[in-house]
Amino acid sequence: MKIDKSYMDFILSIKQQIVQSRYVAARLANREQLMLYFKTGLMISEKIKAQKWGAKVLDQISADLQKELPGLKGFSPGNLKKIRLFAEAYAPHLAIGSTASNQFGQAGVEEPFSISSTLSNLIENKTFYEAFTGISFSHHFTIITKIKGWESRIFYVQSAAVNFWSLTVLEHHIENDLYGKEGKLPNNFDGTLAENLKPSALKVFKDEYLLDFIAGDELDDERHIEQQVVLNIRNFILQMGKGFCFIGNQYRLEVDGDEFFIDLLFFNRHLQCLVAFELKKGKFKPADAGQLNFYLNVLDEKVKQQQENSSIGIVLCKEKNNTVVEFAIKSFDKAMGVATYKTSKHTPENIKNLLPNPNSIANLIK
Repeated sequence: MKIDKSYMDFILSIKQQIVQSRYVAARLANREQLMLYFKTGLMISEKIKAQKWGAKVLDQISADLQKELPGLKGFSPGNLKKIRLFAEAYAPHLAIGSTASNQFGQAGVEEPFSISSTLSNLIENKTFYEAFTGISFSHHFTIITKIKGWESRIFYVQSAAVNFWSLTVLEHHIENDLYGKEGKLPNNFDGTLAENLKPSALKVFKDEYLLDFIAGDELDDERHIEQQVVLNIRNFILQMGKGFCFIGNQYRLEVDGDEFFIDLLFFNRHLQCLVAFELKKGKFKPADAGQLNFYLNVLDEKVKQQQENSSIGIVLCKEKNNTVVEFAIKSFDKAMGVATYKTSKHTPENIKNLLPNPNSIANLIK
């Protein structure tokens, strides 16, 4: 059999169908699990209040469920407690199966959850429904136990769903109060971006990024950080948020015979512009802004397409003084900001020698 482009396109189309089907199945399974936990949690909560049962009744309920359904998972005493708390947290704001989905633009299908009027002034029903059913029970439990205010809970539910945050990334953003810091990235966007782009840019870029694939004791130089980002580019893009496409690292620019290299270059589909990241192992210095402004000038002159917006640059450093940043970037006419990164904890000594050298890994994948 001759394998030609038509055949490969056929295989690719089948692959896409399989991947799409798996994705839909996973979302449906997650939705059903959330609905089951919500119903079960409400039943347990109402029964405990009505019968005045003690907390240890959850041990008995778990044991009896195991007798009825041997091998049952997810209904241990500890998880039953979480399920109850999950239901009690959302009970004032959610109902089950009472709202037809034509509110969500899907006539003829009944959605399992509907939003109560107590939240309707804060959210759009369809958007929140998709976000609520798009994250795991573990994500929900983390949000309701670590966040008290409903506006901030909604923010983390929707952000986790839209940006496909892992549980670790969600916990990091909660710990570092991303909700309170949103739009706090030191920047000069006011004087450099079109009015219609400013709100989006403030949402796209963060004040701090979690590079949890780098141990805190592995920050020898910028090139090593860059190598780790490239080796873990998928994780880094998920950290960055929605709409980023990786173009390359050490992206070469030529100016009148001289060569210059941008650490990391991306394109953002929502902002429709190139985004340059410069990595710094230490504290931000005003000279970093001058270097970045030079790169942005060259990008806009030599690389940017006519239909694209002007490039944006981010200095990503270990630490910064926001007052110094403000003075350093305010006079530049290119849009830029300065963010910090946080790495994982130090690598334990007993396993450090067992880990492969990053340079060796990079050589293997060239």
